Amino acid sequence: MILDDIIAYRKKQLERETEKCPLNEMRRRAEIQLCDRVPLSLADALRGDRLACICEVKKASPSKGLIRPDFRPVDFAKEYEAAGANAISCLTEEHYFQGSSEYLAAIRKAVNIPILRKDFIFDEYQLFEAAAIGADAVLLIAAVLDENEFSDLYRLAKKLGLSVLGEMHTVEEMQRYAIDRPEMVVGVNNRNLKTFEVDLATVEKVKPYAPEGTVFVSESGIKTNDDMKRVRSLGADAVLIGETLMRADSITNELNRLREGV
Repeated sequence: MILDDIIAYRKKQLERETEKCPLNEMRRRAEIQLCDRVPLSLADALRGDRLACICEVKKASPSKGLIRPDFRPVDFAKEYEAAGANAISCLTEEHYFQGSSEYLAAIRKAVNIPILRKDFIFDEYQLFEAAAIGADAVLLIAAVLDENEFSDLYRLAKKLGLSVLGEMHTVEEMQRYAIDRPEMVVGVNNRNLKTFEVDLATVEKVKPYAPEGTVFVSESGIKTNDDMKRVRSLGADAVLIGETLMRADSITNELNRLREGV
């Protein structure tokens, strides 16, 4: 399964990273960064009368391969912000998505809206690293973590001042992981992480079980203005859009087209 392969590779990569920069040093770097700036609230950025957009900087994916050959992450992030994006998602997984922590650090210096670190997080080291490179929010995926692991990482993220986007894919995950976490932004991934197939009906099935009052994000599979209207009608506060924007000749025009009347 693709997800299992990604996690196995990511764990080996983390071992190499901790050899280069031990946990105590990464914790120190995080503390320095957090003294310089307070992370922005993802939930606050996504609340509003209009469907909010988390626009993703993504070079490649396991299912689609190379998405954007002329990859200029900082330029894309600046264009997203100028076009009205509410937040930016930056892939930092290097092997399968060709992302980089360096991309996020560079984007942090260029924009003034929240940045989500999009990665497969399972260790406290990754949270300290997220804070150190200037992320405002992190992704915690229910399919990757058991309940205790999710709780421990959630608490540490909050202690560091980082927002959490908790990603669910099933009703069971929503019921187990989203309860009693009112500050957590809740996302439903329309992409099955085991097959990488996309079905917008997923949000329709899972959204009714989201805790009342939480900021809700529909992730993956948004390609048309009708898709935007559909998830908005289901109660989504925001969408996360990556591939559709990355493949566009004009990011600004494509984002305007998607958001028209929504």
